[in-house]
Amino acid sequence: MDLLHASRLKLFGPRAEREALLEKLRPEFYGLHTTYTLADGRTAPRIYLDSAASNLRLKVSDAIVHRALAHYANTHSQLHFGARIMTDLYHHAHDVVRDFVGGDDAYTAVFYGNGVTGCINRMAQVLAAKRPERDVVITSLMEHHANDLPHRKHAGEVVHVPLEHDPDGEAGRVDLEALAKAIEANADRLNYVAVTCASNVTGVINPVHEIARMAHQAGALILVDAAQSAAHLPLSVVREDPEENLDVLVMSGHKIYTPGSPGVIVARKDLFLGLEPTEVGGGIVTFVDAMRYKITDRLPDREETGTPNIPGSIALATTLYLMARVGMDVIEEDERQLTQYALDRFEAIPGVHIYGSHRLEIADRIGVITFNVRDLPHGFVTAVLNDYFGIAVRNECFCAQPFVRQLLGIADEHGVAPDRCMERVPDATEKPGMVRVSFGLYNTRADVDAAAEALRHIAEHAEDYAPLYVPVPDGSGDFRHRHFRFNPREVFDLEREVDAWLTQALS
Repeated sequence: MDLLHASRLKLFGPRAEREALLEKLRPEFYGLHTTYTLADGRTAPRIYLDSAASNLRLKVSDAIVHRALAHYANTHSQLHFGARIMTDLYHHAHDVVRDFVGGDDAYTAVFYGNGVTGCINRMAQVLAAKRPERDVVITSLMEHHANDLPHRKHAGEVVHVPLEHDPDGEAGRVDLEALAKAIEANADRLNYVAVTCASNVTGVINPVHEIARMAHQAGALILVDAAQSAAHLPLSVVREDPEENLDVLVMSGHKIYTPGSPGVIVARKDLFLGLEPTEVGGGIVTFVDAMRYKITDRLPDREETGTPNIPGSIALATTLYLMARVGMDVIEEDERQLTQYALDRFEAIPGVHIYGSHRLEIADRIGVITFNVRDLPHGFVTAVLNDYFGIAVRNECFCAQPFVRQLLGIADEHGVAPDRCMERVPDATEKPGMVRVSFGLYNTRADVDAAAEALRHIAEHAEDYAPLYVPVPDGSGDFRHRHFRFNPREVFDLEREVDAWLTQALS
């Protein structure tokens, strides 16, 4: 694949040792031993296969942050020990993030918002203001809404390029021929190309460095959405050939085993020069009086107003450093083997249709697999997997409606759906969508086997489950059990937990 990991963080040791470390790391996540009572009365451990939405949290990062919090204080001060330690840790966290993706001194790392949605909104504003004479953005039909709608809001025009079909006739990566034509047609107005590194629907990987070369040769920039790929693939913003460098890369901490951490922008410093930040306040100014204020020129300081998410930032940097030391080459190959195993298991189930090729030698993809079971609504399959098998997966359109509707044959080749799609679907069984299984470092072949056997059972015995479910009357396409009810507060209630501590404290 067209990816190169040029991390400035050194590997921990020989590959065999790092593979052993990955096995040691696999069980070190919160939530792997959580149990629930199922619809048939059994108590079973949860099998978490929803990592494309959000990863489970890594315990070792929490432990390290817990030790750091013994010194907690706010940043922006050097005159007491705690503040000096926290300021140093926070600044170093930026360096680790930048180094993880191979950024040099021409790049800055900015902690921003809660994930890539805020990051891309900010960069869409920055790039529109930086080059107002270039008001066209090119993106693809496979994008998450987060890498589509911000460009629609801030650019004059957004052009969506189609996707290739792989040799299996399934949706592939961005159509590079169509992209080249779109770049040529808009070269004089093109500001940047915004593309995901890996689809959150099919997991298919795009050749982002080749796309960067195409954009740069036309005088345009490139923004890469690495929300789905940063935890799964080796990435680098800097290449041996500068034409292949990435101008902007964005990541989500909650998809890198650190829920509660911020989003990250890694971008060329010069892109921010001369532009005032969207948000102003403390920490980013060098002078303020009742009439005037002056914003600092320092990056990333000028983009991070107010008190930052210090614990979350340190936790994310800890996780990235750990992953870099184990090696993204080891992590990528481990997931690749698991993904191919899962594709083979699922593809062998009668009635299951997988979107995107099930052969990794045909279509490179990360551990994201979407499918439907013939004649069964996606919400029904997802509900039964949860209620009777304790398997947590996701359904519907995954915030990628144009792509999903196109894969389902609803939208046309341009990604435009019929007008009727804007109306509420009266019958939830007809709501378009898919079922998505997605993997993290903690998943094993045993998890895949459990999911495959559950899917086979549902496909073969759907008539036994169908009378037990009714559509949720909200137009979502979800289903609920007629009799079984799961009350979240019976499992975990915030007030009950606090009161239990208070009671224990007085005993």
